[in-house]
Amino acid sequence: MKKSKALPLIGKMINMNKLEILEHLNNIDLDRKDYIIISGASLVLQDVVEETEDIDLTCSKSFYNSLDWPIKKGAFGSNIKYKNVFGISNNLYDENDYIIIEGYKCMTLEGCLKIKKMLNRPKDKKIINKLDLLLSKKDNYRYERELINKGFHLIAGVDEVGRGPLVGPVVTAAVILPENYHLDGLTDSKKLSEKKREEYYNIIMKDAIAVSIGVKSAKVIDEVNIYEATKLAMYEAIDNLKIKPEYILIDAMKLEDLKIPSTSIIKGDFKSESIAAASVIAKVTRDHMMYKLDEEFPEYGFRSHKGYPTKKHIENVKKYGLLDNYRFTFSPISDLIKQGGNFEKEIRKTNN
Repeated sequence: MKKSKALPLIGKMINMNKLEILEHLNNIDLDRKDYIIISGASLVLQDVVEETEDIDLTCSKSFYNSLDWPIKKGAFGSNIKYKNVFGISNNLYDENDYIIIEGYKCMTLEGCLKIKKMLNRPKDKKIINKLDLLLSKKDNYRYERELINKGFHLIAGVDEVGRGPLVGPVVTAAVILPENYHLDGLTDSKKLSEKKREEYYNIIMKDAIAVSIGVKSAKVIDEVNIYEATKLAMYEAIDNLKIKPEYILIDAMKLEDLKIPSTSIIKGDFKSESIAAASVIAKVTRDHMMYKLDEEFPEYGFRSHKGYPTKKHIENVKKYGLLDNYRFTFSPISDLIKQGGNFEKEIRKTNN
């Protein structure tokens, strides 16, 4: 075993890895059934992070009162008792919120995430995102469940597809799923095969309480830029819902003008089942638009590249010219237009 670091004076910070934390725990004169390891030390013991500066514990009020340790104010304004690398409080104690690691009670990842969010420190932003992703791998209905517990029942997920292509619209979808709905394997549409997306699309369309889409053309994208066009399409999808949602979960983007409470979630299509459902609806809807365009102009290969700027796509544009639903402000389309040549000729019209 790695040699233990000397115990510091009260308040002095060190970095401890898993073996060192366990050694300190083995040496402390406390019965392990009387406390729960929380925060950084719990994350180290669960192999989420490698080191922590101290070992925070929580316990019942009666056990806390029995400890004859020095006291000082903690992060939440409550009193914390300190001894060497240990700090113990009772304000975060939940006798049911723990798992057993190496024989010790450790706060669950959900509990640790809650503490990090309560602290809301800039230095915790990275670990908050990491915990959010880890928990979402196990359960992508967490956001919806929290809202249901707060009294929201009609929850819409909103997502977009098509910000990157050179041609065609940006498409958004809004989906309200039944309460406590679960579709096994449903996640970010980009991580699903085309066959699986089509399968989920049909299931969602059948099972959902409400589904709607929003579409903003290449012309609108060129006029207001892709970011603003995406927001407009999201507002449209929400407005088109036949049932008004009580709360909206949005993938990444913030919709400042919404009159319905909402939360924007980074990587929301992975973390929220409702957003994942919207991701699938938007993706399949736009793909079908590209298939239709491919039938009209098969020489461009829209079925395979979906309008994204692949090498073959650019070669086909140079060979066959532009269609009227290309995004003329997007590079390399804008660069080709500036070069003149064949691109000074009449732009071909589409039926889309």
